[in-house]
Amino acid sequence: MKISQLFKDTDKTVFSFEVFPPKKDSPIESVYSKLEEICSLKPDFISVTYGAGGTVGHSRTAEIASKIKNDFGVESVAHLTCVNSTKSDIDANLDDFVQCGIENILALRGDYVSGVEPKKEFVYASDLCSYIKKKGDFDIAGACYPEVHIEAKDEVEDVLNLKNKVEAGAEHLISQLFFDNSVFYRFLERTKIAGINVPIEAGIMPVTNKKQIERMVSMCGASLPAKFSKIMQKYEDKPEALRDAGIAYAVEQIVDLIANGVDGIHLYTMNNPYVARKITAAIANLL
Repeated sequence: MKISQLFKDTDKTVFSFEVFPPKKDSPIESVYSKLEEICSLKPDFISVTYGAGGTVGHSRTAEIASKIKNDFGVESVAHLTCVNSTKSDIDANLDDFVQCGIENILALRGDYVSGVEPKKEFVYASDLCSYIKKKGDFDIAGACYPEVHIEAKDEVEDVLNLKNKVEAGAEHLISQLFFDNSVFYRFLERTKIAGINVPIEAGIMPVTNKKQIERMVSMCGASLPAKFSKIMQKYEDKPEALRDAGIAYAVEQIVDLIANGVDGIHLYTMNNPYVARKITAAIANLL
């Protein structure tokens, strides 16, 4: 099923998850039991990342996305990065996706990898969107940044770049994580002014580990509200308490987002069935 059609066919808030492949030195089967439990929660779809820094490779992404769709019965979206890829690399990825029955792609530029010279055949995610659009019948999603992409000079440049991505073929958008809903609402106002009219899902990451969140924030530029920082400081030496407080904070965000009519919620599960299950149960009656 094409994810863009999902948004058109339902009046409810779309609810989706993100998972990631295991590290290179771990067998791919090591994540299957967790994935099966996460899939049993029946989200509208699950996206599968390309691996940290785009280093794990497309074969695992395709295999896991196929497993989610064909064995566990949940529609999947495969992430695809391009900054370190040639056109022939992308063609190979797309061929794999077709063979696995994957028709939904999240097109990303990807992170620059230290010591690796970018291929320069694709400079921006919009380049990848337009290329995929010409290569097959794929549904294309794009990423967006409520607090402005760290490489954009300001909000105006950022939203214009996002509009270019949509015009290049992105039919719906998934946001980077954020911890202050007012930031997301202001972002939505900017997209409307710019004439961006595709569905936009709000990306929510529950806090389960202080160092993990600090790393993610440093990479994507998300700000930490005082309320959120106090939670991390209070419970940083109590892992279970931090996990449960993080779940409660994420649920509070999601309830407010749904009440304000957002198109969807995309939950960064970090491959944690417990977190996914608790949040799904807490908001089930709201969707």
